[in-house]
Amino acid sequence: MSNMHKIKNFEVLAFSPEREDGLAILEAGLDAIDTRKIIRKKVHVEEDILFAGGTTYNLKEKKRVFLIGVGKCSIRAAEELEAILGERLEGGFILDVEIPEGCSLKRVQYAQGTHPLPSLENVDAVLKMVDILKDLNEDDLVLVIISGGGSTLLCLPEDRNRCLEEAQIVKTLIEAGADIKELNTVRKHLSLARGGYLAKYAYPAEVLALIFSDIPGDDLSYVASGPTMMDQSRVEDASEVLARYDVLSKCDFDDYGLVETPKEEKYFKNIKNIIVVSNRDALLAMKEESEKRGYVTKIETASLTGDVESVGERIYADAISSKEDVLLYGGETTVHVDGFGRGGRNRHLALVVLDNIKDHDLFISLASDGWDNGKHAGAIADRITLDKAKEKGLDISDYRRRDDSETFFEKTGNYIVTGRTGSNVSDLMIFLKSNER
Repeated sequence: MSNMHKIKNFEVLAFSPEREDGLAILEAGLDAIDTRKIIRKKVHVEEDILFAGGTTYNLKEKKRVFLIGVGKCSIRAAEELEAILGERLEGGFILDVEIPEGCSLKRVQYAQGTHPLPSLENVDAVLKMVDILKDLNEDDLVLVIISGGGSTLLCLPEDRNRCLEEAQIVKTLIEAGADIKELNTVRKHLSLARGGYLAKYAYPAEVLALIFSDIPGDDLSYVASGPTMMDQSRVEDASEVLARYDVLSKCDFDDYGLVETPKEEKYFKNIKNIIVVSNRDALLAMKEESEKRGYVTKIETASLTGDVESVGERIYADAISSKEDVLLYGGETTVHVDGFGRGGRNRHLALVVLDNIKDHDLFISLASDGWDNGKHAGAIADRITLDKAKEKGLDISDYRRRDDSETFFEKTGNYIVTGRTGSNVSDLMIFLKSNER
């Protein structure tokens, strides 16, 4: 029975009615964003007509069809697209953060890159992708899968060895608490594969980008740093972010090797960028499951952002003031790393909320890709977690201060395991309120 759950330790954790409901509601969200299901739902071929994301292409009018993909959803999506397109597919290249067991791709090349920091392996893989795109003609069609994790993978500095400098820059920005838009503004100007560059290489072919949005608010120019979108930012914008966080002195660099992104409109005239799934799809499915279980439910926001400490306080304040039984959130917080512990933003958020938890309150925060800066996807905060912490003499404030949420939830046993899900729409959170308020 347990292997039917997307949450692998579901049955180990679900030993209260609130926990069982909360975990089941989250699983409904994960099921709604399942990459394979999304592609089968959004893409099909009938008599040489390709239907994809509300648009159509006559494949008889296309000399060749190629498939390019990058990010945490890319191999699973590519497997479905290869099955749909069959012999119509000429070839392509997919770059993912992992190669799923039993990968079925035959017509398309694929590779595994490093994440969350770039590497020379990523550079070599991107060069193979670019070689395919540069060989396209105006009567070719290229489908591009774009998903979270793509920014790190699409590392292509002017000097290939500077990818190691990029790793240092990104690490510094993350630890300083830069948000995803600040981070990706910088990344766009560190690579010749982001910020519209894939569109430039594919020109003059027709391009359809299928985008799995992991950006709060669904600004597509930031998903995987917008490789098929015309970038509105400039080198000066990236420089401002780097100066804001004093990155030059922290990294001890003379310069960053920033590059300008393509601004010529012709590169983007033959491109359609379509969201195939986002955070809201997960939240709507969670709301439906919650209401089936008898809870009055509200989607508080699909674009939650901000420092993890203040967001945790906000969520608890929402719970006090709201009339609903269940509050749902989607988005991505930031953690300003001061300590030397281990953890991720979801588990740190659960720690913050745990400090205020009441008798039958339940809070869960989960990375939809199953990887909260480590092998655990997230954590549960409730009275059971609190009692276990007291039993073991764990000081919540101390673990928060040391940024050591991983150790805390390992000791209490209240972490969530999904493995890499192959999906990614940022983070999902649920607050189930005590009936005794």
